[in-house]
Amino acid sequence: MAGREASADGGRVGGPEPAFNYRRSSIRSSASIISDVEMAQDEIYAGPMSESIPSSVASFVPRRSRRESQLSFTYFRETPDVPEWAVEDAVEDEDQGTNGYAEGYEVDIEETPPSPSRISMDSHAARDSFDAPLLHRYDSTKDSIGRQLLGETTSQKIYVATEDLTAVIAGFNTSVAGYLLYLAICLLSCGLGYLLLRWLPRWRVKLIGTPTPLCRCQWVVVEDQWAQVTIQEVVSQPYDRPLSTIFGAPTKDVDAPMFDEEHDPALPNLRYLDYRYIRFYYHPTEDLFLQCTGWKDPSWTNIKALRIGLTAEERDSREQVFSSNIIDIQEKSIPQIMVDEAFHPFYIFQVASLILWSMDEYYYYAACIFIISVLSITTTTIETRSTMRRLREISHFECDVRVLRSGFWRSIQSQDLVPGDVYEVSDPSLTQVPCDCLLLTGDCIVNESMLTGESVPVAKAPVTNEALTSLDISAPSVQPSVAKHSLFSGTRIIRARRPQDPKDDEAVALAMVIRTGFNTTKGALVRSMLFPKPSGFKFYRDSFRYISVMGIIAAFGFIASFINFVRLGLPWHTIIVRALDLITIVVPPALPATLSIGTNFALSRLKKEKIFCISPQRVNVGGKLNVVCFDKTGTLTEDGLDVLGVRVIRKPDLRFSDLLPESSSILPHQSYERDPTMDYHANRQILYTMATCHSLRVVDDELIGDPLDVKMFEFTGWSFEEGSHNATDTELDRDYGSPSIARPPADFSPEYNEHEPNSNPLELGVLRSFEFVSQLRRSSVIARQFGDPGAFIFVKGAPECMKDICLPESLPPDFEDLLSFYTHRGFRVIACATKHIQKLSWIRVQKLHRSEAESDLEFIGFIIFENKLKPSSKDIITELNQAHIRNIMCTGDNILTGISVARECGIIEASSPCFIPRFVEGNIFDPNARLSWENTEDSDYLLDENTLTPMPTRGGTDLSVPYRGPQYSIAVTGDIFRWIVDYGSTEVLNKMLVRGQVFARMSPDEKHELVEKLQSLDYCCGFCGDGANDCGALKAADVGISLSEAEASVAAPFTSRVFDISCVPKVIREGRAALVTSFCCFKFMSLYSAIQFTSVSFLYASASNLGDFQFLFIDLLLILPIAIFMGWIGPSSTLCRKAPTSNLVSLKVLVPLLGQIGICIIMQLIVFEAVQFQDW
Repeated sequence: MAGREASADGGRVGGPEPAFNYRRSSIRSSASIISDVEMAQDEIYAGPMSESIPSSVASFVPRRSRRESQLSFTYFRETPDVPEWAVEDAVEDEDQGTNGYAEGYEVDIEETPPSPSRISMDSHAARDSFDAPLLHRYDSTKDSIGRQLLGETTSQKIYVATEDLTAVIAGFNTSVAGYLLYLAICLLSCGLGYLLLRWLPRWRVKLIGTPTPLCRCQWVVVEDQWAQVTIQEVVSQPYDRPLSTIFGAPTKDVDAPMFDEEHDPALPNLRYLDYRYIRFYYHPTEDLFLQCTGWKDPSWTNIKALRIGLTAEERDSREQVFSSNIIDIQEKSIPQIMVDEAFHPFYIFQVASLILWSMDEYYYYAACIFIISVLSITTTTIETRSTMRRLREISHFECDVRVLRSGFWRSIQSQDLVPGDVYEVSDPSLTQVPCDCLLLTGDCIVNESMLTGESVPVAKAPVTNEALTSLDISAPSVQPSVAKHSLFSGTRIIRARRPQDPKDDEAVALAMVIRTGFNTTKGALVRSMLFPKPSGFKFYRDSFRYISVMGIIAAFGFIASFINFVRLGLPWHTIIVRALDLITIVVPPALPATLSIGTNFALSRLKKEKIFCISPQRVNVGGKLNVVCFDKTGTLTEDGLDVLGVRVIRKPDLRFSDLLPESSSILPHQSYERDPTMDYHANRQILYTMATCHSLRVVDDELIGDPLDVKMFEFTGWSFEEGSHNATDTELDRDYGSPSIARPPADFSPEYNEHEPNSNPLELGVLRSFEFVSQLRRSSVIARQFGDPGAFIFVKGAPECMKDICLPESLPPDFEDLLSFYTHRGFRVIACATKHIQKLSWIRVQKLHRSEAESDLEFIGFIIFENKLKPSSKDIITELNQAHIRNIMCTGDNILTGISVARECGIIEASSPCFIPRFVEGNIFDPNARLSWENTEDSDYLLDENTLTPMPTRGGTDLSVPYRGPQYSIAVTGDIFRWIVDYGSTEVLNKMLVRGQVFARMSPDEKHELVEKLQSLDYCCGFCGDGANDCGALKAADVGISLSEAEASVAAPFTSRVFDISCVPKVIREGRAALVTSFCCFKFMSLYSAIQFTSVSFLYASASNLGDFQFLFIDLLLILPIAIFMGWIGPSSTLCRKAPTSNLVSLKVLVPLLGQIGICIIMQLIVFEAVQFQDW
C-alpha cells in the first residue's frame, strides 16, 4: 500500500517546520495537529545541517523596527477598555511612564519597538474556549488605581531588537485539578491524550494552567510572531541586592541616592526565565520581565576608574546576574532525540499502521516498514546529534586569561569573566577574544571575518572618554565611534601590543569586559543559527492542507467500505481492519518525506560546487527569485583596485595635469631630470597624502589593511614603519611612544623639500589619524615632517564631500568635468586635499577637533583607481537577464562609476537611457524639496517628477514613445533614496523601486532597507555580496549569498567559496529543480495513492484484496525508486524565462493531477466491469 512505504526513502525528513508563516503581515491559520509539532529532525531544518555547519559566523545586523505591525497572537487580542483594571497606560511613552530602570529594553505593544514601559497587561480573565487568546489588550488612562494594582499583570508583549522578535509572555501556575485531569486523560486514553496534548501545546496550557500575575507565576507561555509557542519555567534565587545591579541605575531621579530604598529597592529574590538563550529578569517596580543586556556600570565614565578591576564581591554579584561567560548550547541526549522523533505524528501514524497490518497478517510488509522506520529514526538521531555537537564545538570557547581582581593579577578561566573585569589582551597565549570588551591600553589588530565575512584585518585603538560616554550597550548594533575601540567575542587576535611606556616595566594591553556569553555579538549570531526566521515558503503548509483533503476522501472511503463489508456479512474484526487500511493508502505516511528529496539532493550538488547552505528551506525559495541585488566592489568587480594614476593641480592656471601613471612621474627622483619651470608643490603634497593618509599596519613585515590603501601606498614606492604611540585623552600628558613614519626611497631628493632645506633625511610622522567614517566618506591624518615645527593635514575621500571642505579658490573649473569623465568610464576617483599649520604642538594636535582639521583645505588632485570587472560577471548577468530575472547594483561607490560598471556588465543596456535625480529645491532634510530626474548623457532629457515617466524635450520631441517600456533605467544615490522613502510619494517610491537599476552611495542600513522595500512590492529578492557591509541586506533578503572564504557563515543562508557571482544562477537552478522535484514527487505520490485506493476499493467491493507481496512489490520496488530518482536528477543547464509555480493549491497543479486521477479511476472502472462479464 501507499501507506506502507513510509520512511522507505530513509526517513531523513520527518516533517515540516513546527509552524508555518506567511510573508509580511499575513497571519497563520489556526493550529493543526501536524503544524505545531516539533520533531528532532526540525533542528536540522531550523538551522544548519550536519554536512554544512558553518566554521565561522558573521555580524548580526537586525532588521529595522517593525512599523505599522499587523501581527496577531493566539494569546493576544483587542478588547474594550477596562479602566477599572488599569495598571498604567497600555501604550505609554517612556518619559510619561515608568521610573527609568528599564532603559535600553524593548517592550513592544504593537507598532515600532517602543520604550521599555510600553506594555500590555491584563488581570485575571475568564477562559471559556480553547481558541480564546490568553492575552487581552486594553488602553486606559493612567490614574491612581494603576499603582494600587501594580503586581497584577498577567501578560506582556515584548520586542527584542537584536532578534527582530516580537513575543507575548503570559504567566501561569499549575492547576492541581487541571493537572489531575490531564493525568487521567493520558491514562484512560492509553497515551493518546498525552500525544494529542503534546502536539497541541495550547490545549495543554488551557487544561493545566491557571493565569497568574507575572510576579507570582511558576511558568510562562511565550508566543512569538510566527505563532510558535514555548513553555518556560520561572527560576527564583535568593539575591538581596539593589535593583540597579540588574537593570542599571535609575535615570529619572538623578539626585536620588544610589541605593535609596525608594528609588533603588533591594531585591530579596531574583526571578528570571530563559527563552532562546535570552535571559529575562522580573522587574518588580515595572511588573515586567525585562532583559538586562543594556546594563552599564555607573562608574564607566572615566578610563582611569576602569583600570582598577573588580572586587570578589562585585564579581560574585555580577556572575549571578550575567551567568558564566560561555556560549554553551544545550545538547539533547540520544534517548531524548529518539523520543522527539518517534513521537512525531508521522511516526505515530506509522506505528498505528504497523499494528493494523499485523492484525491483518501483513507480516512481511509490516516487518519491512518497521526496519525502515527504525533505521530512519536512528539515522535522524545520529545526524541531529552530530549537527548539534558540531555547532556546540563551534560556539563553545574557553581559555585561560590574566584578570585583575581586588588589585592583584590572577589567572582564571575565561568562563569566569563578568562585565567590568579587566584582563590582559597582550598575553601571547590569547589567540581569540573571549568576550565583548573595550580596549583600554595598547593596540590590537584583529580579524573580524567571523563577524563580518570580511577578511581584511581591523586595527583597534584604546577607548577614549568620549567614546565611553557614548557607549550604549543596549543598542542592537555598535556605534561606529565605539566599534573602533571594541573587541568582539570570537574574533581572532593577529597582534596585541603593549603600550610603550618607559615608566612602566609591566605595561600590558588591557581590555574591560562589557558583555559575556549569549549577550555578546557572537552569542546573537549563534542564536540566529539556532532560531532562524521562517522563510515564509507556503509549500509545506499547502501540502498538509492537501493531505487534510486526502484524509477527508479516506473518511468517505472508510464509510463506503464499512457499509459494503456489513452488507457482505464479514466479521466485525475484518470490517474494522480493512476499512482503516484504506486510510493508510490514501494518506501515505511517507508523503512528507518525499517532499524534501529534491532539497537534499540540491544541497549535495551545491556543496560540490563549493556553495554551502545553513538553511535548507531556503533552497526552494531560491527557485522563486525574480530580482537579485549585487554589491559592486569584490562581487561584480575585482577585490583589489589598481592605481591608474593621479591628476594633480597645476598652478597658477589651476588646471589638472596630465595623467601621471607612476610615482616617479609625480615627483621625479634624483635619477630623473625635472622640469625647472614646473611647480612641484601639488605633486609633493599628493605624494605625501598617498604615503601617510591610510590605516595600514605592519605585521611580520607585511602591510595589512584596506586593499585600496595597500595599493595606494605601494604605488608611492615608500616604506612604512608603524609607530608604537596611540593617542587617547588619558595620555595627553605622557611623552612616550613614537608615531608611524613614512620614508621615501633612497634616491628621493630632499632638496625639493620647502620646509626642510638642509640635508636631513625626509620623514613624515603621523601624529594623529581620523579614521574613515561612512557618513563623512573621508579620512585624514595630521603628519609632521622631520624638523618642521608645524604640521600637515592630509585628507582623502569621495570627491562629492571634499568640495564642501576645500577652499573654493583651490577648486579647478573643470573639477566636475574630469570627475564625470573618469566615473563614466568605471574608474574610482579619490579626491585629495591638504593644509599646513605653521606651529602646532603635540598637545594641540591631540586636542584638535576633526571638524577644525578638515576645513579650509587646499584641493591638490585626484587619485584614479581602476576597478576591473570580474571575468564571469558579464556572462552571468546576461544569463540572468535572458531568464527575465531583474538585476540591481547596490554599491557605496560613486553613482557614475556604478552606472558605468552596470553598463559594462549588462545590468543596464548599452543603449538604454539612464536618469539620475538631483535636488533643484531644498535638500535631503527638507520635506518640500523638489527633484529633477536628468539623463546622464543629455540633461535636456527629463522624467516627470511625479510619475517618473519620460517628458518631451525642450525642443518639442516626445520621448515618451521610445522610453515607454523597459528601455530606460534609474540610478539613485543613498541620500535621495532616503529622502524619497521619508518624504516622497508612494507612486514615486514604487516607480523608483521598479525602474531603479543602480543604487549608489548606499550605507549598510540603506542596502538593508532597499531589500525590504523591494520585498514590500512582492518581489522575491536575493542579495549577493562579500559580507563586509552587506550583512543586514544578506539577512533581510529572501535568499542571501555571501562570498566568503569560510565554509559557511551566518551572514547569509548561502556561502560561496568561489569569489564570483556564478553562484547566483547555480542557486536559482538548484532551487527551481528542488521546487519542481518537490511538486512532482508530491503529485506522483498523490496519484499513486489515489490509484491504489481505487484498486483496493474495487477489490473490497467483491470481498477481495491485494496480496502482501503484491503490496510489497508495488510500494518498495516500483514506487520508491521512481520517487528517489526523480529527485536525484539535476537541474537544467540553462535558466528558463518562466519560473516554476510555487503554489501547490493552484489550478495549474490541481487540474492535471485531478484530471489524471479521474482518467485512471475511469479506466480501472471500465476494466473492473469488463472483467465481470468474462467467463473465466
